[in-house]
Amino acid sequence: MPFEFEELGLPGVLLIRPKIFRDDRGYFLETYKKEDLARAGIEGEFVQDNCSRSAYGVLRGMHFQREPRAQAKIVQCTRGVIYDVAVDLRRDSTTFKRYASAILSENNRYQLYVPRGFAHGFLVLSDIAEVMYKVDNPYSPESEGGLIWDDPEVNIKWPIDHPVLTERDKSWPGLKTLIIEGSLF
Repeated sequence: MPFEFEELGLPGVLLIRPKIFRDDRGYFLETYKKEDLARAGIEGEFVQDNCSRSAYGVLRGMHFQREPRAQAKIVQCTRGVIYDVAVDLRRDSTTFKRYASAILSENNRYQLYVPRGFAHGFLVLSDIAEVMYKVDNPYSPESEGGLIWDDPEVNIKWPIDHPVLTERDKSWPGLKTLIIEGSLF
C-alpha cells in the first residue's frame, strides 16, 4: 500500500504518509488513491482542489464551512514547511474543542485529512510555502465561518507568537461566541 495512516488523537483526523520511491533521478509518489483512502475511512468525492502560496509567519485560519456546505479536506505542503492544525467543533464529540497538529513539508510529503466539523488552519514555518488541498464540497461564501486563531478555550500551541494575519482572520469570533450563535456542528 502506498500510504500509512495515523489517527492524531481526534476521531477521523488522519496523518497520511505516502510511500516515496527515491533513486538517483529524484523521487515518485502517489498523492491520492481513492480506494486506499477509502480503506482508511476517507470516503466521499473530492470536487475542488485549492492552492495557496504564503510567506514566513503567515497564518491562514481557522476556517470552516457550515452545513449544508461543510467540507472535508486533504491538505499537503508542496513547497516549504507548515504547522497544520485541525480543531474539533462538533458539539456532541468527546473531543470537542481539542486540536490536532502536524508538520507538513515538501520533504516529508505528509498530508492531513480534516473531516467535516473541524476548523482548519496552518502557519508557514519556511521562507515560502505552497499548500494544496482537496475539498469534498465547493467553496460557499454564505457557509463560511472561522474561529479566532488564539482562542484560549482551544489553546493551540503555535510555534511563533506573532503571526501575519488578514483582517478577516484577526476578527473571527471565539468558541464561546460560536456556541452562543449556534454556529457549530
